[in-house]
Amino acid sequence: MKTMAIAFLVMVASTKLFAQVSIGVGISVHLTPPALPVYAQPVCPGDGYIWTPGYWAYGDDGYYWVPGVWVRPPHYGLLWTPGYWGYTDGVYVFHTGYWGPHVGFYGGINYGFGYGGIGFGGGVWEGNVFRYNTAVTNVNTTVVHNTYVNNTVINNTVVNNNHVSFNGQGGVNARPTPQEQTAMNERHIDATPQQQSHMMAARQDRSQLASQNGGHPAVAAMNRINGRKFDQQGRIANGIRSGQLTAGETKNLENGQKGINQQERADRAADNGHLTQQDRQQLKQDQNQESKDIYNDKHNASMANYGNNEVGQRRFNQQQRIANGIAAGQLHAGQAARLEGREQNINRQIAADRQANRGRLMVQQYRQVNHRQNQVSRQIQHERHR
Repeated sequence: MKTMAIAFLVMVASTKLFAQVSIGVGISVHLTPPALPVYAQPVCPGDGYIWTPGYWAYGDDGYYWVPGVWVRPPHYGLLWTPGYWGYTDGVYVFHTGYWGPHVGFYGGINYGFGYGGIGFGGGVWEGNVFRYNTAVTNVNTTVVHNTYVNNTVINNTVVNNNHVSFNGQGGVNARPTPQEQTAMNERHIDATPQQQSHMMAARQDRSQLASQNGGHPAVAAMNRINGRKFDQQGRIANGIRSGQLTAGETKNLENGQKGINQQERADRAADNGHLTQQDRQQLKQDQNQESKDIYNDKHNASMANYGNNEVGQRRFNQQQRIANGIAAGQLHAGQAARLEGREQNINRQIAADRQANRGRLMVQQYRQVNHRQNQVSRQIQHERHR
């Protein structure tokens, strides 16, 4: 590991292509880093993965966003201290992230999902098992069972509630706590080769440049290195919010994504936790088809028409809540599919009642629909906070 790191730093010094990796040893920038974008955390892909938040890196063409991603640590018992920008003497210097037994100082930056500015509240190691705090991380508890809920970390670890991405004058005025100072002096391990390749992939994607996206990157997060599932989940949520996806369409898309997830788990189980080249090609083909389905469903004209009335407004509000739940990582594919299935049933009832009454709903029918919408509202609340 140490030999590889030395060889890598020699390569860094010899080419501008790897400027970001060497930024922790003295490269400075005079341009203020953009604010942190708001994004949802993808569902944890499985046991042992630890969330590493997204950040603004700097390359030859300016700042670019490195997506947040779930990664496996180099060894059990290690936690990730995110990198951060620090403003000193008129320049911005990037302090690279690292793995260690404790989380050190990361500028007081609120990266979210357990990284509120001080320490890490997203989970703890117990022996060689990592337990996830579902109060701040997006974990499917039907797949990952080593979880707990601790809401106090939300109030106790958040240094700032804005989206400033740098420490120092004009940014977050935080200093290391004694515990963070101790952690900074412990033995550290640099970002893994997979993390470095993840950063380089973002660097080569021009849509990740702040100059191209205005601070709103095309891909804000991934479910794993080289993953793309979060991006599709985000597009589904946007489609519901804008009214471009109906309940039935969203249910189909969520079920499609769920099927891909199940296929991948089965493939890994059959090959000792790995994916063969043929498995990867099949999954990529399925993901491409899912992307086409999302595009087609978002742009068709088959939206259910509730009319400009109380029923229609409640339907819109519930679609907003489901969309927000997906975007915030509080609803996974199966939960959204169940909720959309109930919305779809209400759609059918309204359509049948209107057809039987020349396009109108009678008082008793309004009451019945309102009763069913109340049930869906309670289910949305339950699913988003379970």
